[in-house]
Amino acid sequence: MVNFVATPIGNLKDISLRALEVLRGADVIFCEDTRHSLKLLSAYDIKKPLLSCHKFNEREAAEKIINCAKEGKEVAVISDAGMPVISDPGNVVCGALKEAGLSYTVIPGANAALSALVLSALSAEKFAFLGFLPDKAGERRTLLEKYKNLDLTLIFHVAPQDLDRHISSVFECFGERRACAVREITKIHEEAVWFNLSGGLAGEKRGEYVLIVEGASRAENPLCSLSEREHVAHYISCGYDKKEAVKLAAKDRGVPKSEIYKLTLDL
Repeated sequence: MVNFVATPIGNLKDISLRALEVLRGADVIFCEDTRHSLKLLSAYDIKKPLLSCHKFNEREAAEKIINCAKEGKEVAVISDAGMPVISDPGNVVCGALKEAGLSYTVIPGANAALSALVLSALSAEKFAFLGFLPDKAGERRTLLEKYKNLDLTLIFHVAPQDLDRHISSVFECFGERRACAVREITKIHEEAVWFNLSGGLAGEKRGEYVLIVEGASRAENPLCSLSEREHVAHYISCGYDKKEAVKLAAKDRGVPKSEIYKLTLDL
């Protein structure tokens, strides 16, 4: 059996009893950085063979994981911190296992994005996790444009050296919004700083950040000034299929999907 195991994002005590049980029972552990994972495993006196599975060798690692599983071995897959697959290696492995007809499971645990959302005190009723933004400014803006008019709290992972320019990109696309930058989650210097996008985040940028940005309010949404047909056509032009475009337009306007659909039958 292959087990995707969540590991602590800071405080080493944030690991579940089940995760420890699976790691202790594993025949082999695939990890993002063997040196980094060794610190966690050593803290709990777990000594197992470690093999690497990172973004540069994931397809090769997937083949090894499949072979181990076919041999009847217990396999654990972990990342440096948090949940494998979520902004971390593992998705290629999941796809390969599914294609090979092999079952796998997940041992849930710490998650930086959701922890930051709670610490931000911004709306958690509806939200979207976008992970790391593209490095190129044009690609970054194209992605942000798809979300600028949605009434969804948005969650981003941001490296410290990218934080200022990425906040600037979000402001240029979205306009003024409330935001919260969260860092050092579960550690001694855990910090959540609230600010307005126009002013940016003051101070030295240290540690990995989760950036939380409030969603658009319907009153601010310029798409609602369009006709229903134009509204749906806009989302189709952004790359959504008609069904999803109707759903998004209905959400923007606060009306049933059926009401929008009947007005756009010929689109």
